[in-house]
Amino acid sequence: MLNWLNQLVTVALFNLRTIPERKGAAIAAAFGIAGVVAVLVGVLAIAEGFRKTMNAAGTPDVAIVLRGGADSEMTSGLTHEDVRVISDAPGIARGANAPLTSAELFVIIDLPKRSTGLSANVPLRGVETSAYEVRNKVKITDGRKFEPGKNEVIVGAGAARAFAGLDLGKSIRVGQNTWQIVGIFTADGGIAESEIWADAAVLQPAYHRGDNFQSVYVKLSSAGSFQQFKDALTSNPRLNVKVVRLDDFYSEQSTRLTDFITKIGVFIAVMMSLGALFGALNTMYSAVSARTREIATLRALGFGSGPVVLSVMTESLTLALMGGVVGALAAYFVFDGYQASTMNFQTFSQVTFAFAVTPKLLVNAIITASILGLLGGFFPAIRAARLPIASALRET
Repeated sequence: MLNWLNQLVTVALFNLRTIPERKGAAIAAAFGIAGVVAVLVGVLAIAEGFRKTMNAAGTPDVAIVLRGGADSEMTSGLTHEDVRVISDAPGIARGANAPLTSAELFVIIDLPKRSTGLSANVPLRGVETSAYEVRNKVKITDGRKFEPGKNEVIVGAGAARAFAGLDLGKSIRVGQNTWQIVGIFTADGGIAESEIWADAAVLQPAYHRGDNFQSVYVKLSSAGSFQQFKDALTSNPRLNVKVVRLDDFYSEQSTRLTDFITKIGVFIAVMMSLGALFGALNTMYSAVSARTREIATLRALGFGSGPVVLSVMTESLTLALMGGVVGALAAYFVFDGYQASTMNFQTFSQVTFAFAVTPKLLVNAIITASILGLLGGFFPAIRAARLPIASALRET
């Protein structure tokens, strides 16, 4: 066994030392794999960033109440009486004077993107003043909160960054109404940063919503009181509602888009991987052909076929890992934190988010590169081990 390991190390080191003699082909193979890794990480970073933005919106002690059967706020509707009954349910945290609930509206407005000037759907949300306590991740970073009863809005940091005209102190005209931008807010990177918030009582008549709402956000007394709250509402014969934890609600909303992006990313990576694999095969076949006499000499000196096979695969794996590391680093520095926006298929509105190149993505990318390297070296390694010693020694 020791002799076998010595043979493996000797042949592998010999192969690695000869890589500079074939640097053109080696660099081409490594960069082919680097391209696969960079594209794979870049595309999957979109899905990861979108998922991170959606998941950052909720906490276990906040719930959302929708009309029964609704899969989004756009398809939901609740009356003023529904809201009153919901606010009286057990398990809700209380503020100074009232339960911590926020009955809300969700409408879509058209605004141009800063980058392209093209029109995009932007969420305009009507909230009650208690919304800041219900979703305590929301922080005013510039300006102030809107005053109840006035045509004032506050803008999420993501929306302000992505869409034209959403600067502090400016005004936007939506339909027949003009709204003054009085504040900019953040929400720990959550989806609320893609929205514009206004007073629900002002937004209702502006969009002819009467006394109706689309959802109620509820701050629970504790995460453990969710089931008590849900059971009280779903068993109430006066209501037909759907009760979901807010983090579960947004996690479900992100699934469709993230699955779609992941499938596209994997498909592109597979197509590129085929090209990189052929490049690796060509490089290793060329390496074996160039060293036919050396390999035959080693075999004649008593080196086994096993060390020869593993040494060729070690060389291929080394090139693949070099390419994988280069591609992963390039993807991290180019894509991580890159700001973008995309359509939320559930609400048909834009969500601003940042690409997220996570350690898990990088590890998976390196594993992918390793697999390509091993596949690219396997068949050339088998060929090297099967070279007839006598005929190979006669080659010039």
